[in-house]
Amino acid sequence: MESGGPVPPSRLAPLRKALEDEAEYTDSERKERDRAYWSEGSAGLTAARTAGRLGARVLLVERARLGGDCLWTGCVPSKALLHVAAQVQAAREGGRYGLRPVPGGPADLAAAMRHVRQAITRIEPHDSPEALRPYGIEVAYGTARFTGRRMLRVLGAAERAVRFRYAVLATGSYPALAPVPGLAEAEPLTSDSVWELTELPERLVVLGGGPTGCELAQAFARLGSHVTVVEALERLLPGEEPYASAVLRDRLEAESVTVRTGWRAERVADGSVVGPGGPLPYDALLAVTGRRAAGRGLALEAAGVELDERGNVRADRHLRTSNHRIYAAGDVTGRSASTHLGGVQGASAATHALLGVPRPVAYDAVPSVTYTDPEVARVGPTESAARQRYGDGVVRVHTLGHDRVDRAVAEGRTEGFTRLVLGPRGRVVGATVVAPRAGETIAHLAAAVREGWTASRYAATVHPYPSWTDGPWHAALAEVHQRLGTPRTRRLSGALLGLRRKVRR
Repeated sequence: MESGGPVPPSRLAPLRKALEDEAEYTDSERKERDRAYWSEGSAGLTAARTAGRLGARVLLVERARLGGDCLWTGCVPSKALLHVAAQVQAAREGGRYGLRPVPGGPADLAAAMRHVRQAITRIEPHDSPEALRPYGIEVAYGTARFTGRRMLRVLGAAERAVRFRYAVLATGSYPALAPVPGLAEAEPLTSDSVWELTELPERLVVLGGGPTGCELAQAFARLGSHVTVVEALERLLPGEEPYASAVLRDRLEAESVTVRTGWRAERVADGSVVGPGGPLPYDALLAVTGRRAAGRGLALEAAGVELDERGNVRADRHLRTSNHRIYAAGDVTGRSASTHLGGVQGASAATHALLGVPRPVAYDAVPSVTYTDPEVARVGPTESAARQRYGDGVVRVHTLGHDRVDRAVAEGRTEGFTRLVLGPRGRVVGATVVAPRAGETIAHLAAAVREGWTASRYAATVHPYPSWTDGPWHAALAEVHQRLGTPRTRRLSGALLGLRRKVRR
């Protein structure tokens, strides 16, 4: 990268256009966007480190704080809060094992949030400018605006113009509010702002029954809030297997969470969410109905970078934008909603830009995990999606209830299941695991999907006993045993046994 001088007057127009783009945001959108926008997360940090390792000079432009959504408002704080909530739940259930029950009542949210902040503080140095410096990465704090196809301006305390050979857009996303009358005016909490709470709300209404909504609903319910989850579609976790949705709903309701699916909010007014059957009053309202790519306000048109109709940056399979000098990775592409995928995209983009070496991302083999209790983990298509893709006659499915998994029986957690989805030539194309620590169990299945293993090849790997990985192993063995039991196989094995007897006489 090269630094330049003042911006010529002819290039000021894109900056003025960027300011006009800013005006397109509503006040609530801008507030949420500013919490995370330009907070370099997995995609940007991984792209920068990869480029640095390859010997490139790297400038990382950061508007606010390094670490991104994952560190400050996503993965780290949510999992830290879920851990606290699990400990509170375990203490309350101690009477089952002969311990004196913990007195009822809400937990101390301030104490829980202290643990959350401690986790963030421990991890933050990993992404600091000092940690990046050995890679040859310079961090510039400010706001970037493109002024040409290979030029941008960093607007900050030390304003500068920069000429680049290649650039990677990794500006992330921000919470998007559903178009419900009165919702924006109610200034609800979002997955970005919920961490500012200091007192536990007595009544919490969660708009959105996706992964984030379910995780936070269970955490706050375990801490002592009366939680209601509202989902407009017919079930929680609409993108997962219906059986997984049912297991999770049963668990949440067993923990006193009120679940309303097929319930579409009509308006928000007077401290209530109004919908079918009447109002749902709340002390705190949490809206987790999706995120929007943070691509506006960058003067992308000056760089020749196109957005799609949803505001995502258009990128090809190599993550190149319409300006092949500029790549995009992470949430801003609309293809990634997870830290692990954003990081892989960042590395792929940097490698292709600098070396011309393609590192295609195997999107069908990227696992996703909802970190509720039990966890819901999946890789590849669900059963219905696989049947639509490959046809009913091709797809075979093996589902193993966890009453058949000895580790689940030992821990009294048999409500979950493992499902393997087999596609053409008997290869594992998808899998779902619902269990404690399913996020760890799914990793080996992701490798199986990526490598195109058959069930028999997966079953050939010896798994430790007793463990939660027994679920996928025994589901794979069920396929092997079924194939051994076909008439053709039994005829063949019978003939071989007969031949063996003759030879051994």
